[in-house]
Amino acid sequence: MSSRSGSSAPTRFSGIRLGSIAGFEISLDYSWFIIFFLILATFIGAVFPASAPGLERMEYLAMGLVGTFLFFASLLVHELAHSFMARWKGVDVEGITLFIFGGMARTSREPDTPGDEFLIAGVGPVASFVLAILFYGVAVVGGYFGLGLAVTVVAEYLGFLNLVLAIFNLFPGFPLDGGRLLRATIWRITGSLRRATKIAATAGRALGWGIIGLGVFSLLVGGGLIGGLWLVFIGWFLTYAARMSYQQVLLHQMLSPLTARQAMSPDPERVPPDLPLENLVHDYFLRRPYNSFPVTEDDVVVGLVTLSQVKLLPRERWRDRIVADIMSPLSETVIVDPETTMMSVLERMREGETRRVLVATEWELLGIISATDITRWLDRVGLIE
Repeated sequence: MSSRSGSSAPTRFSGIRLGSIAGFEISLDYSWFIIFFLILATFIGAVFPASAPGLERMEYLAMGLVGTFLFFASLLVHELAHSFMARWKGVDVEGITLFIFGGMARTSREPDTPGDEFLIAGVGPVASFVLAILFYGVAVVGGYFGLGLAVTVVAEYLGFLNLVLAIFNLFPGFPLDGGRLLRATIWRITGSLRRATKIAATAGRALGWGIIGLGVFSLLVGGGLIGGLWLVFIGWFLTYAARMSYQQVLLHQMLSPLTARQAMSPDPERVPPDLPLENLVHDYFLRRPYNSFPVTEDDVVVGLVTLSQVKLLPRERWRDRIVADIMSPLSETVIVDPETTMMSVLERMREGETRRVLVATEWELLGIISATDITRWLDRVGLIE
């Protein structure tokens, strides 16, 4: 399974960075190892022994390893096709991640036009179809020139898998490529990205529930335990991804016009750097509904102190410590200009792995934006159910 993610609310994966190809960062999510070994075991234990009986165990192992790596290379090619087309259309690509359900190219924003969306989405299945033809061609040529049963069987099965990958991704359910093609078509007809995304996401959720139903049927009636469970997981992921993708579009449309000045809590209460921690707790954190305070000295901001920083210290040490001992210094505090867009603020928060940012000009602290402020705005626009 493969899909493309617009990063209106950026999707973040923890994992292993492999390097980059043509400037696109390639990484493995930790969940990738699960599917890697599942596919490898399936190739070695079932698929290749059935397709090429009579070979040695080490030959099946070699076929399984080569086949598994080439399959994931095929997924990578699929996502690279999306990424190169997105770059050509002016959409930045943050990176490509391989994970348990396939691959995902993470783009910085949605395409500007339905035509761009159609091309970016459509090039992925085209790449998979081309790979299917190439692998089937290797199987045919390999058999003609006597390259051996192991080579032809692996090539033929990879051709089959790429064909399945291309066809599955053309299913009209967002965020699959077919769902994005559907969205581009509806977007062209209605002129509304939001409405098109809602319809395509609804189709994606319906497709996901259909796949879940098929998996449950396989478990209860068909007797296919592994296949049934896998269908249930894929259906669940598709249903979840469709809902989250629609919320990302809403988030982008609702927050893009918003600036930090509009979203911030203005004129936040400040604390001095020499304030004892015991006073900070009893006079500020316990008496006010805030989990953080800007730290200023002579009206100049010098850092940020949070409740979680205080909790890291034993209570008996609060008396002999001051705010300056535990606060995040200015160099480690995310500060934005008041006219910064909220989408940029969210990106800065993601990059800084923080739940709050300070809003300030060169000389003056104007406000603070916390996760609570963002939640308030999302609730106001109906994004939180």
